Amino acid sequence: MAGTSVLDHRTALIYVMVLMSAVDNEMMDVELRAMGETVRTLPIFEGYDLGQISEDAKTCASLLSEDDGLDAALGLIADALPEKLRETAYVLACDIAAADDSVAPEESELLEMIRRKLTITRLAAAAIERAARARYAQM
Repeated sequence: MAGTSVLDHRTALIYVMVLMSAVDNEMMDVELRAMGETVRTLPIFEGYDLGQISEDAKTCASLLSEDDGLDAALGLIADALPEKLRETAYVLACDIAAADDSVAPEESELLEMIRRKLTITRLAAAAIERAARARYAQM
């Protein structure tokens, strides 16, 4: 089973972004670009091999194709992330959701699942979501 190994914190963050991008069954170019830019620029990814993104994304996608794959992926993510990186994970999820300038119902539902699994407070989640909308706003 693809989801039985323990993830490191960087891979868990990649999984969060992959989940958000794939939730509507279409990984859009703008979302993939946002993922790449995130990995290239955020300090938390310092030392992460950019060539690993594709492999981590494929492993996550494989896990999602299994029965209860989403729940398994969320469990792996939660297990891998220390408390101080849980809001970071939620920020990344919101950024990917907002990258295409719209948040589909499936994305909203997944954000709620991530929020609950990572025990992000409603107030913190609302602030993070608003910041993501502001960052990706278009005319």
